Amino acid sequence: MNDEIESETLRKITIKIVPFVMFAYFIAFFDRINIGFAALTMNQDLGFTSSVFGLGAGLFFVGYFITDVPSNIILQKVGPRIWLARIMISWGIIAAFMMFVKTATGFYILRFLLGVAEAGFFSGIILYLSTWFPVKRRAQVIALFMAAAPISAMLGSPLAAAILSTNGAFGLKGWQLMFMLDAIAAILLGIFTFFYLNDSPKKNNWLSQDQTSWLISTLEKESSNKDQTAKTSIWKGLSDVRVLTLAIVYFGTSAGLYSLNIWSPQFLKSFGLTTLQTGFINAVPAALSIVAMISWAKHSDKTHERIWHVVLACLLACVGFLIAGLAHSLSLALVALIIASVGISSCKPPLWSIPSLFLKGPAAAAGLAAINSIGNLGGFAGPAIIGWIKENTGSFSLAMYCVAGMLLISAILTLSIQINKKNQSLKKSLA
Repeated sequence: MNDEIESETLRKITIKIVPFVMFAYFIAFFDRINIGFAALTMNQDLGFTSSVFGLGAGLFFVGYFITDVPSNIILQKVGPRIWLARIMISWGIIAAFMMFVKTATGFYILRFLLGVAEAGFFSGIILYLSTWFPVKRRAQVIALFMAAAPISAMLGSPLAAAILSTNGAFGLKGWQLMFMLDAIAAILLGIFTFFYLNDSPKKNNWLSQDQTSWLISTLEKESSNKDQTAKTSIWKGLSDVRVLTLAIVYFGTSAGLYSLNIWSPQFLKSFGLTTLQTGFINAVPAALSIVAMISWAKHSDKTHERIWHVVLACLLACVGFLIAGLAHSLSLALVALIIASVGISSCKPPLWSIPSLFLKGPAAAAGLAAINSIGNLGGFAGPAIIGWIKENTGSFSLAMYCVAGMLLISAILTLSIQINKKNQSLKKSLA
């Protein structure tokens, strides 16, 4: 009987929650990376150099870094329904103002404010999922949620290219129209979120009483069975060395992710493609990474192993960027982007399954936000470094090697968590 209740409960919450969070992240991720496609025509229209564009694209993550932890703490206090809706509506409004950018200074300010507005969304969703799904299903659910990122890149690339081709529609440049449509989608989604979400299993009205009781008791049992050293206070969550280590790991993966998604359109177009061709070819790595991400997450859940699943994926992404630096043909460049995209996408779900093993309560909200906000600075570093190096060398090669180095460091630091855990277990057994 319990097996039937478990199966039906997990089926219901998956159907209710996962499609929603996937669509929300689809819109959020497209909002982050559409700047990469806008640059194909916007940079020329506004006279932006590679370094100006790279810096502006990356400033999003500086604003995100400053406000992500406070945003996630507020979310835990007021509830996901209100706060996630506020985040979506806020970033939609800022995205609308991107239509009117005319100067580099205005570009910098709006990208920074866009990061401030969106801060707390990703870590808030991760926290929200942890309050609905048991540990044994969490990596797979996180994988489905995060699959929205490559799906957004896959569908968004040809969509963005098509929108850019409508230059002059409604009296707008193609990149202006893209920002306007993105803003409308975010605002409408925010309004929908306010009426759709339930803050917690205790407040739901769509599971039966038996299903609700099973879910609440299962999650409470998991919480009570956590390691007694699990951090619970905000400060302990922020100061835990594992949180800081994972933040640096996430820094490297974010540098890789946003370097790919912000610069790959220009990287591919450098091989002589049209804007529309660039859009369709840029969708290929994202499409393949969706399958890899979900399969790798299922394997992680099946084996109950996280560390090596992160390490191996980071090393694969590192190899992809190294090949990209050597690529002098479109076919080799595409192979490199596929390898890098598969590696980066696959490392994310097992990586985000690690913090919930040693954080709970307010520490989970603060710790997850700290990992996300510090780690997302990689989204500033990667695009900014690529822009600066591209402008000064005229090539993407050295920039690709730099990002590969960041991913190698991420792999090594992830492995250090496992080594430290084994050392602590050995000390306990000898005590």
